[in-house]
Amino acid sequence: MQCGTVSQFSLCANEVVDKSRRCNLGRAPSAARLELDQRWLIHCDFVTPAPTLFDANRTNLHGLSELRAAPAFVPRKRACGKSGRRRLYFIFACASLLCFVVPASARAQEQNSAPALLPTSLPHGLLATAPATEASASVVGTVLDASGASVSGAEVTLLPRDGTQSHLMVSESNGEFDFIAILPGSYFVIVAAKGFAVFTSAEFVLAAQQTYDVPDISLSPAATSMEVTVRPTDVIAAEQIRAEEKQRLVGVLPNFYTSYVPDAAPLTWQQKFSFATRGTFDPVAMLGVGFAAGVEQANNSFAGYGQGAAGYGKRFAAKFADGRSSDYLTHAIFPSLLHQDPRYFYQGTGTMKSRLLHAIGSAFLTRGDDGHTEPNYSYVLGDMCSGALSNLYYPAANRGAHLVFTNAAVGLAGRVGGNLLREFLPRHSTTNVPSERTP
Repeated sequence: MQCGTVSQFSLCANEVVDKSRRCNLGRAPSAARLELDQRWLIHCDFVTPAPTLFDANRTNLHGLSELRAAPAFVPRKRACGKSGRRRLYFIFACASLLCFVVPASARAQEQNSAPALLPTSLPHGLLATAPATEASASVVGTVLDASGASVSGAEVTLLPRDGTQSHLMVSESNGEFDFIAILPGSYFVIVAAKGFAVFTSAEFVLAAQQTYDVPDISLSPAATSMEVTVRPTDVIAAEQIRAEEKQRLVGVLPNFYTSYVPDAAPLTWQQKFSFATRGTFDPVAMLGVGFAAGVEQANNSFAGYGQGAAGYGKRFAAKFADGRSSDYLTHAIFPSLLHQDPRYFYQGTGTMKSRLLHAIGSAFLTRGDDGHTEPNYSYVLGDMCSGALSNLYYPAANRGAHLVFTNAAVGLAGRVGGNLLREFLPRHSTTNVPSERTP
């Protein structure tokens, strides 16, 4: 005989089953259960007059186990007996234990089964903002000179302190420059422009999204440097002599002793002798000696030499001795003793009168080795001594003081004539002449 039925009802936390509810188990369907919503159940405290079995084998949509009350089919006597009470106590103990265990496992299942929160599901304001490390800074400035004017076309270099890749750009027409999309860090700015000294700024630290204006970019003029090559005077003079030894009027007549350099280096005594030797033994000079001897032969000058080949030979030897002694005495010996320059210095400018006076006066005035103008003692004394030496080989009838002064006058006249030709013949008529007058 069944004791009664159990109506289906929901049992919440701290809810007590009304004792007035009686069980009519005889008419209870076999599927009747007591359902408990474990989402809110914390513990149970209820009384039922009939033995009730609980089943926790079902799981609701929230992943939580449900308790169901199942009817117990026991005889009335056994249910009311001592053993029935023990069984009922045991069931109550198990139900109480389930009240504490099931909610904890349900919450754990909810946490495990809860979907992961994606960043896109969070509100925009809750998203964490990453620190700004992108290239968002900039460096600007204006390149000026010492007067405050802008300098365009200057090469501006932004150099990181850590030695990584630098940035390079050219200043605009107004002198401005602008480096953009720069990473934060420590930098230098280096500016280089033609005609100016290199500018290097002080080190500065650039923060993210900062615009740094480089102050006081003022370029100073570059220091000018002059290279001076000092060479010995005799080396310079030797170079000038080599150039003068190639000078010839109309490409034929020697014009060695004409200097087209106004402040030519003074000659050493060795150079004066070498220069005289080069001029006096020039082949063209030898032709001149032969021509002068032929003229004297034709005029029967110095008749004591006679005629014929013997007479011509004596006249050739006399003219050769006159020229060589005159050249060495006037161009080497006396200039070395008196420290005078044996060359003629071409004027080439000024009025006709000034140039004429310069050409004639150079036979009587010359330049000393110290650069000062002084009487041409070397030429006058050289011609006088050369004339005196001619008394040694001229015919006896022609010797004496008259021969000395005659030869000196002829030599002086020849020098004046030669100076006039050097001064007034076109400059380009002489070969190897410098294109410009070198100071």
